[in-house]
Amino acid sequence: MIFKGFVHACAALGLLLLTALPAVAQLMIVGNDEKVTFDDKGTPTFGAPGKDTVSIVDIANREAPRIVVSLPLMNSIFGPPTNLAITPDERLALVANSMAWTQDGAAWKAVPDTKLYVIDLKASPPRQIATVEVGKQPSGMAINKAGDLALVTNRGDNSISVLSIQGDQVKVVDTVAVGEQVAAVAFTPDGKRAFAAKFPNHKVAMLEINGHKVTYGKYDMPVGQWPYNIDVTPDGTLALTADNGNGGRSDGHIDTVSVIDLEATPPRVIDRVVVGEAPEGFVISPTGQIAVAMLLNGNDAAKTAWYYRPKGKVAVLKIDGKKVTKVGEVEVGGLPEGAVFSPDGKYLYVGNYIDRDISILKVDGTTVTDTGKKLALPGHPASMRGRAH
Repeated sequence: MIFKGFVHACAALGLLLLTALPAVAQLMIVGNDEKVTFDDKGTPTFGAPGKDTVSIVDIANREAPRIVVSLPLMNSIFGPPTNLAITPDERLALVANSMAWTQDGAAWKAVPDTKLYVIDLKASPPRQIATVEVGKQPSGMAINKAGDLALVTNRGDNSISVLSIQGDQVKVVDTVAVGEQVAAVAFTPDGKRAFAAKFPNHKVAMLEINGHKVTYGKYDMPVGQWPYNIDVTPDGTLALTADNGNGGRSDGHIDTVSVIDLEATPPRVIDRVVVGEAPEGFVISPTGQIAVAMLLNGNDAAKTAWYYRPKGKVAVLKIDGKKVTKVGEVEVGGLPEGAVFSPDGKYLYVGNYIDRDISILKVDGTTVTDTGKKLALPGHPASMRGRAH
């Protein structure tokens, strides 16, 4: 009886501790641009700065994510929706602002920026702790699996900034010239290589990495038209590029995802998969089973255009070894930009720029469905990322 009472007491204490302890956060970061909207002709209109935010979102409760904090930091829709990232240990978030805003008479215009913000995610609430100067018009970003190195593609000066991450300290340690505009970048899982999308030249550049030394040996691979985004499978066998097809806008025509075999010597393009119109946001699931491309689908066109549609789509691609096949589509909100998988790959979050919200989708193997649930945001989600892995 004494032993039975002791067991009951331990169980009660355990339950009390579990109740008292907060759930472990699983975070994503969302960059909200409140300066750029689109009129009925599909023309971007520029408003005054000062209302942009960067939201830190906890997705531990998969179908009911919550905004932890929204920081008053500038963010831009110009560039792929990969201008921010979270370290694998969720200690820091990095946010590159591609465009600054300057007054042009009574109007406003965008000019290349050079700022990267460092956010302490362990602070309560998270807060900005530093600003780092990188190259001109920083756009795509990637953090390696070890969490000690970041790469930032600078579209304005055809370079890649190399940043070391040591604790809370983030600093530029090198700049790699690549000779052409680069939009996005992704590491291989072992951190020994990275691949950068050369947006206007329809190529992907291979970078060799040794510690913090990054080298461009001028080996490029021809992919589809206007590669705007890139990701690598968790097993490191493939890289996939989202080939936008029209330089960042919809045009009513079909576009592709290019498949690069990373195990070949040298790596090479082995396939192109038709996905739909204007893929921009792009991410591979942490399970490696699927990839998803956010299709602009005419959302950014004039409302009188023959290819205008009010809703965007998510194209779902099945990855089976080195064979990539489109297996479905899911309709989401207007102008989908960024996307983030939950760490277990069972949910997908899609940022709808026009609608100022996030669609919550459920993933079952290679099947993706809309839960119908959404998370309202304080602005237009221009970019989204989860933690690096």
